[in-house]
Amino acid sequence: MLRKPYGRTGKELTVIGCGGMRFAEPEKIDANAEVVLHAYERGINYFDTAPGYCKDHSEEIVGAAVKQMAPGTFYVSTKCSSESGSKLTESLERSLKRLNVEKIDFFHIWCVVTLDQWKRRGEAVKAALKAKEQGLVEHVAISSHLPGNELKGVLAEGHFEGVTLGYSAINFPYRQEAVESAGRMGLGVVAMNPLGGGLIPQNPERLDFLRGPNDGTVVDAALRFVVSSPHITTALVGFTTKQHVDEAVSAVEDFQPYPPEHFERMKGSIIEAFDDLCTGCGYCLPCPQEVQIPKLMDAYNHLLLGGNRDSMRSRLKWHWGLSPEAAAACSMCGECEDKCTQHLPIRERMKLISEIDEGEG
Repeated sequence: MLRKPYGRTGKELTVIGCGGMRFAEPEKIDANAEVVLHAYERGINYFDTAPGYCKDHSEEIVGAAVKQMAPGTFYVSTKCSSESGSKLTESLERSLKRLNVEKIDFFHIWCVVTLDQWKRRGEAVKAALKAKEQGLVEHVAISSHLPGNELKGVLAEGHFEGVTLGYSAINFPYRQEAVESAGRMGLGVVAMNPLGGGLIPQNPERLDFLRGPNDGTVVDAALRFVVSSPHITTALVGFTTKQHVDEAVSAVEDFQPYPPEHFERMKGSIIEAFDDLCTGCGYCLPCPQEVQIPKLMDAYNHLLLGGNRDSMRSRLKWHWGLSPEAAAACSMCGECEDKCTQHLPIRERMKLISEIDEGEG
C-alpha cells in the first residue's frame, strides 16, 4: 500500500489507517482484535485508539492485536483529554499497559473543541512533552475539532509534530486552512472521519456526485479524494468487519494520488454539487451573536443525510461539544444569509435546531 511521510518525523504511514472507534460488540476483545490484525495483514501500519472508545475496550482490542504483530512494523496512536498533567501521566501509563507497548508512537492532546479548552491544556502539554523526554512517547500530536483558522493558530505555537482532524469530501472547506497550514509547517496530518462519520457510505445515491469516471463506488471516491490531498498523510477508517478493511484497501490499491490540478478541480466540482448541504466554508462568520454557525450547519447536514434528529443531535454532542440550545442565540438578523455563497436558509435551520428537545427522538 502507498505510504506517505508523517511530517518531518522520518516515519512513513500507510495512506489508510485503522481507527478504533467503531468496533461492533466491543466486549468481544478477541473477535475485534481479529479485524485489527486483518488490517495489519492487508498492509495497514497505523492504528489509532483512545481511552473511552467502544465502552472503554478499544485500547484492549488494539493491544490484543499488537501482541501478534512484529515489532517495528506498525505504529500505535492514542490520546488523553485531561487538562491535568498528573492525570495525563496516569492515562498514558494505563494506555501503555493496555496496548502492550513500551512507548506510544503518536500521543495526542485530545478533544480540543474550543480555544478556551486549548488555553487550559498547558499542564497537559508539558506532561506529554516530558513523557517524550522519558521515552514513553515518541511523537506528540493534537486531535482537534477546531475550525481551520483557529487550529492553524494552535499549530503555529510549535508544540506538536502532527495533527488529527476531521476531513472528508463533504466537510473539507471547513478544515482546509488548517490542513494546508500543517503541511507548510511540515507536520503530519491524519484525517479522521474520511467517510463523513459513515454518512458517505450510507447515502451513495445522494452523494454520487463524488464519483469520478474511474471510481467504482462512492466510498472509493471519498477515500481517494482524501488520500489525494498533498498535505494528508493518512485517512483513518473505523472498521467493524474484515470486509470493511478489504473495501478500504481495495479503494487505494495501485492508486496514485490525483495530480494537484485535478484535485483542485475535484474540490470545485464537489462544492458546486453540494446543493442544500453546507460546505462549512465559514463565509457566514463572524456572527454578531457569536453563534457557531458552521458547526451547527454541519450537524444539520447529518439531519439532511441521515434522515433523523438523533444523528444531528449526536453530531452536535460528540463532535462539536454543543447542544441544540447553541442555535437559540440566533437573533434572526440575516447577516449570515447575506454572506452565504450557497444562499442557504440559515435562520430557518437555526430555529429548527434550537427547537429540538434533548430527549426528542
